[in-house]
Amino acid sequence: MAENNAARNRNLHLSRDTLIAAASIYNQLYGKTKEDNTAFIPATFQIIYMLGWKPDESQPKPLRRGTGQVSLKDLYRLDQIVKESKKIKLDDDDK
Repeated sequence: MAENNAARNRNLHLSRDTLIAAASIYNQLYGKTKEDNTAFIPATFQIIYMLGWKPDESQPKPLRRGTGQVSLKDLYRLDQIVKESKKIKLDDDDK
């Protein structure tokens, strides 16, 4: 459903006959009827979000290994680390 740029040389339009044939086959395979005799076709689909990117010189570079001030193994006690860190006094203009 609605994938964008799925194939570079794809056909941009589906013909009406193709859609009608697909709907008929899908109805035959999966169509159901409610208690009040109204027909319906249950359908499920997945939404997949993907993002592609290319490295660029303007992107921030990671710091050198070992330059971090807090170890990742200490993240479970992050509240305590924040309380122990320096406190910055705000002026009245900063509030």
